[in-house]
Amino acid sequence: MWFQRLRRQPLVVQAIWTVLAVAFVVALVTARWSLAFVSVATFGLSLLPVLFQRRFDIRLPVRFFGWIVIFVFATIFLGEAFDFYNRFWWWDIALHGGSALAFGLIGFLFVFMLFEGDRYAAPAWGVAFVSFCFALSIGTVWEIFEFAMDQLFGLNMQKTGLVDTMWDLIVDTIGAGLGATVGYLYLKEQEFGGLTGVLQEFVHANRRFFRKFRR
Repeated sequence: MWFQRLRRQPLVVQAIWTVLAVAFVVALVTARWSLAFVSVATFGLSLLPVLFQRRFDIRLPVRFFGWIVIFVFATIFLGEAFDFYNRFWWWDIALHGGSALAFGLIGFLFVFMLFEGDRYAAPAWGVAFVSFCFALSIGTVWEIFEFAMDQLFGLNMQKTGLVDTMWDLIVDTIGAGLGATVGYLYLKEQEFGGLTGVLQEFVHANRRFFRKFRR
């Protein structure tokens, strides 16, 4: 049963789960307990979207699920276990920008869901603005979390302190703005790369939440 479920997942997800399984076995053999823990933690977090779908009866399109697994893998496994944050200066920037973009899209879908898919229930710029604020607030809360961890437990999540925090917020702002722009163009029935297609795919997969939607 589990093998059949694995085969139904996107190839990138199958590859990531395979890497995590191999890393876990190697870590046990070589007594690298921290790597074993990170491998299990990453795998567990990558399964959260599956539990989320079952709990709230929401269908995540394949691309949505694939992006989430890639982000968790890049953040926890590559970023922490293999120290990509220090090896590549742009790693943290790319993840912050990508997560802000994703939260901008999620914020748009949440607001659009509240209107049951009625694209005329509110101005497109208003929905986009709320999406932008939602994504940026998530990024801000994360920076507060990093500050709290550094102060309470003596960690170094903020790296260079204020400079790191400000650059993270700048990247978050850009990513949130891009996500909000995609939502705005979607309401205006305009295309933006493949991102508007992702929104369309989610809406069609969950039509019962968007009963007033008319394409």
